[in-house]
Amino acid sequence: MLQRLVLPLILAAGFLAGPPAAPAQAAPPSAVPAECPRPRLALPPMPVDLRDGTLVIVALGSSSTEGAGASGPHAAYPHRLEAMLRRALPGVALRVINAGRSGETSEDMLARLDRDVLAHEPDLVIWQAGGNEVLRGRTVESFLDVMRTGLARLRAAGVGVVLMDNQRAPRLDSVPLAARMDRAMEILSAETGVPLFARSRLMRAWRAEGVAPGDVLAPDQLHHNDRGYACLAEALAKALVDAALPAPSRDFAAR
Repeated sequence: MLQRLVLPLILAAGFLAGPPAAPAQAAPPSAVPAECPRPRLALPPMPVDLRDGTLVIVALGSSSTEGAGASGPHAAYPHRLEAMLRRALPGVALRVINAGRSGETSEDMLARLDRDVLAHEPDLVIWQAGGNEVLRGRTVESFLDVMRTGLARLRAAGVGVVLMDNQRAPRLDSVPLAARMDRAMEILSAETGVPLFARSRLMRAWRAEGVAPGDVLAPDQLHHNDRGYACLAEALAKALVDAALPAPSRDFAAR
């Protein structure tokens, strides 16, 4: 059973009053290249306790976590997510560690789980996976087996997890396996109770808002560009903060 994320009242008051200047050690948030579409995704309360005033998040994944297609590491979604969360949670000493590695499958990520994830003693892991399985023709069944093993290890270590599925991109969408892999992530979330941040659904909503694929994708027709990563980070930060500080309405100043 997921426990509601606990925050001191002073954090809630600070968030609602508007974000103060970031701590000196925090990298200044980069400007979002263009206005982000409004569709959002919700997450349930996170199994993380912030009463000690700290939060360590590890972003585990492949190239779309590492930041392929971006103008530099500062534009990858984990870097932007950290800047946005620092503004939203000013009383929390937090880090978002980018553990993305281009070209990796879920099996590769599982092999480095101890070294690149658990060694940081994270409170939360955002696990993006499945894209390279699609491109290499791996089976959904083998993908699910690996992910179940990894999730069990993370839970045994007391780490909260959020799953992230594939981006909507021509090079993925042209492969019939892509839709089955997105469905596999939904199945995995349902059977394990691990929340799914459905990037595929988010990007379909962006498209319905008139955002063309080229607006958020790099020229390789696979990875995000700077705007795509920025908007992904904004939607994810909004979902995480809402899970921490539920309220009837809130103006989330992510940029």
